[in-house]
Amino acid sequence: REIKGIVEKTGVRMKGPIPLPTKRLRVVTRKAPSGQGSHTFDKWEMRIHRRLIDIDADERTMRQLTRLRIPEDVYIQLNLSTR
Repeated sequence: REIKGIVEKTGVRMKGPIPLPTKRLRVVTRKAPSGQGSHTFDKWEMRIHRRLIDIDADERTMRQLTRLRIPEDVYIQLNLSTR
């Protein structure tokens, strides 16, 4: 929402957010620590959701976007290109 607000304020063109495929990481472990007893397993899953946002940003927009406060568990990757 904050990214969209900055883009609307500065008046640049934006495409997205475009959802990319969700990556599912699975770990299956035995419940019994010694390997004895019934064969029961715990299943753990971590899902990684990715979004693509394409912005035709100028210097002012980029400065405002880099000042955003991002939570620690959110990872952002910026790719700069000239057209």
